Amino acid sequence: MPRKLIKRYLPDPDAIKENRFLRVFGKVIHDPQLWHLTRYSVGHAFLVGLFCAFIPVPFQMVLAAGGAIVFRANIAISIALVWVTNPLTMPVIFGFAYLVGLWTLGQDTSNAEFELSWDWLAANDFWAPFLWGCFLCGTICAILGYLGIRLFWRLHILSAWQERVKKREKAKQEANTNSNS
Repeated sequence: MPRKLIKRYLPDPDAIKENRFLRVFGKVIHDPQLWHLTRYSVGHAFLVGLFCAFIPVPFQMVLAAGGAIVFRANIAISIALVWVTNPLTMPVIFGFAYLVGLWTLGQDTSNAEFELSWDWLAANDFWAPFLWGCFLCGTICAILGYLGIRLFWRLHILSAWQERVKKREKAKQEANTNSNS
């Protein structure tokens, strides 16, 4: 199962449970079902985590943990996926989301110049295309992540199944050759 692979890269559950920002959830966060690695919980964790990664607010991890509780997803994976938008990738990802928002709203993208200042953010018609682009990109990435991890899990299970069938056939052949001699 891909559980071993996923467990290798997950953050420590105890560290997450003791996080001061996640104490808002109280004892709900200690529910063992939120920490199991199943197709359902991992798939929904990708859905929640990738969507929350595109929400342009601080403390995205708290939103991801809340979403994981609501959707019964794996909390650790949901929180880890939020870090897709980290300080290094955030300008590129949110800039792309802004351009997607401009494009889908039918606005001109050729004069889309970005200036990192409060005056530009306040004066410019920035927020509508930016938030719409974040919503679209978050939704598309979440759905693709969900489908991708479900496909990966399914292919892994099929591969393991075929390997077991081959081992059984090989064992039967060896048993037949041993009984014939």
